[in-house]
Amino acid sequence: MNDPVNRTMLLVDIEKFSDRDDVEQAFLRRMLYDVVDRTMERAGIDETLRLRADQGDSVMEFIDPNVPVPQVLRSVISELPAQLKAVNRMASSAAQMRLRTVVASGFIALDERGIWVGSDLNHACRLLDADLLRAALRERPGDVALCVSQSVHAGIVRHGHLGIPAEEFHEVTLASKNGPLPAWLLGPVPASGQAAAAPGAAGPAPTPVPDASGERPGPVGGTEAGPSGGGSASTSTPAPAPAPATQPPGGIHFTGGAPAFGGSLVMGNQHGVSGGRVDGDVVMGSAGGPPRPGRTPDGHAPDGHAPGVDTPDQDAPSPDDRQTPGTGGAGPR
Repeated sequence: MNDPVNRTMLLVDIEKFSDRDDVEQAFLRRMLYDVVDRTMERAGIDETLRLRADQGDSVMEFIDPNVPVPQVLRSVISELPAQLKAVNRMASSAAQMRLRTVVASGFIALDERGIWVGSDLNHACRLLDADLLRAALRERPGDVALCVSQSVHAGIVRHGHLGIPAEEFHEVTLASKNGPLPAWLLGPVPASGQAAAAPGAAGPAPTPVPDASGERPGPVGGTEAGPSGGGSASTSTPAPAPAPATQPPGGIHFTGGAPAFGGSLVMGNQHGVSGGRVDGDVVMGSAGGPPRPGRTPDGHAPDGHAPGVDTPDQDAPSPDDRQTPGTGGAGPR
């Protein structure tokens, strides 16, 4: 392989070349060579300063570094579309062509089989084959779409040389099998190539869902007329915030069911329950209801009695008050 040499690279590709039959493809290839040759000649770039590689539906021109890059760009921006228009106006609809073009720079080398190779050339070919460049040509009325590499833009385009409209170039990122490729597109960016929102950026507001009345909730304090509406937005008072839930009193609480502890059911406020030891207040069922007879509202015994001790006259009937079932008077003593 020869030593790499620095070249300005011009790549030109025919749109929808594979959709044509063999006769049309052969004619389009001759037209392509003719358009590129006349463009270079009108730009003052002699044939001896150019090396050509044929790619079937595309052609690659490797231009000597002694030719100023602005000279190459001006010819592609202005002269190439003019030459293409002159050819298309004389051709039938089946023989007309549209072109994708790339201008890049870098090092290339010629291998043992006479094929040009190099990573800079691979980069330029991926720009030429990018979907965004195809979409740009498809969505514009003109017959040429131009993309330049990042290095050509940084070194030439952004400085606003004569005949190079720097303000009309837009930075784009092209997808490729080796990852995203930065580049600059001449003319409007196609709709399919608009940049996605950055992570964390606010996206579009969600579409309000109409309620049963056919209105969509608008901004805070109003509503927006739905499909069946048609009037202006009406105002309404925002709904008050819900009150915080009341926290239950301390302890263990069950809101339903009949929990069992070791086979024994404990209800109300109890201390020293037989069959097991329960320290403190164990509250089950409803809390804060009416007190048991002989108890204070908090469930404790009245003053003068020890907690957990039931008095005979309050919690159990005396022997004198017991009646024998089925009799109207007191039972036998």
